[in-house]
Amino acid sequence: MSSRRDNLIVGLDIGTTKICAIVGNLTSEGLDIVGIGTSQSRGMRKGVVINIEGTVEAIRAALREAELMAGCEIKSVFAGIAGGHIRGFNSQGVIAIKNREVTQEDVRRVIDAAKAIAIPMDREVIHILPQEFIIDDQDGIKEPLGMSGVRLEAKVHIVTGAVASAQNIIKSCNRAGVDVADIVLEQLASAEAALTADEKELGVVVIDIGGGTTDIAIYVDGAIKHTAVLSLGGNHLTNDIAVGLRTPTNEAELIKHRYGCCLTSMVGRDETIEVPSVGGREPRVLSRQLLAEILEPRVEEIFTLVNREIVRSGYEDLVASGAVITGGSSILQGMPELAEQVFNLPVRRGIPIGIGGLTDVVSSPIHATGVGLVKYGSRNLQSRNFAIGQDNIFDKVTRRMKDWFGEFF
Repeated sequence: MSSRRDNLIVGLDIGTTKICAIVGNLTSEGLDIVGIGTSQSRGMRKGVVINIEGTVEAIRAALREAELMAGCEIKSVFAGIAGGHIRGFNSQGVIAIKNREVTQEDVRRVIDAAKAIAIPMDREVIHILPQEFIIDDQDGIKEPLGMSGVRLEAKVHIVTGAVASAQNIIKSCNRAGVDVADIVLEQLASAEAALTADEKELGVVVIDIGGGTTDIAIYVDGAIKHTAVLSLGGNHLTNDIAVGLRTPTNEAELIKHRYGCCLTSMVGRDETIEVPSVGGREPRVLSRQLLAEILEPRVEEIFTLVNREIVRSGYEDLVASGAVITGGSSILQGMPELAEQVFNLPVRRGIPIGIGGLTDVVSSPIHATGVGLVKYGSRNLQSRNFAIGQDNIFDKVTRRMKDWFGEFF
């Protein structure tokens, strides 16, 4: 049991509508999902913690359920981060190669050079993601170690977030009794779970439509080129239904799941739904088309804003394999069809791939981020050891930032 415990990796997707803990076990054959726990999220708004106590309670409930299913004790997690405060941008650095052959030290130095940019005090770096290396004008190099040359360039994608938001996520996890091994951008995790290597090479847009935010990531040539977060999501759809059909919000959520469709052309004219009224009045029978007419413009608005972001990134002609939509709201009937109309690209729903174990339980777009966090953690566990002692996680984050910004501190 102890060897298995060493290989347990837990992803904690702290979302606006739900909190999901997924336990993975790293074996010689690959990654097996061995436990899952979900709880309703209280205390989050648009991907950001607004009530620590509510968030802590929800995290505890999800972890308890996951521990029971996996038959283990959860000590540390890879936590997801999202929200409108996330910013991503590209940067590059150049160095001279000391011994005419690229060493690990040279790679570290060139990435240091690429991230040597002024970042406001209230923001912290969440990820530095190498895109490609260039040695003496030879570009497109993914792994420069051992190659010969005189100068080395690195192109990287840097993701920053508000320090306060990251600290509140860490604080909530600590209060719930677990350490945070790392904070991971949610759309990176979703891409990790739902994309194939071919899609990343050809060029693809990942659109993770959650409850409070829609997260976007663009991959071209196997590397991440652009990230963005929109403060629009499934909660807006629920709200529109509640207002449009004059029904309580929790009933609107049920109606959305049961009867929701975001393309009026897919709904039969004679289909009806029963809608509970507010204040104890009699329920009403309405046309299902009316529901679709409420949902279609809002979903179209979300996709139009995503499309604007893709155009703004400058990569719209390079996403040859199309778009992958994931997240809870992507389950809504008609989503891929409407997205295809807006983007003029092939669109598919993304479900977690490349895992074993409880695949039937997690094979839904809802669990893409959670499974992706586990996959991200397993990759990092192999590449660097997350031995976390009892030291304060704030110190760990500060230490990590000091490593990155040695010259600024």
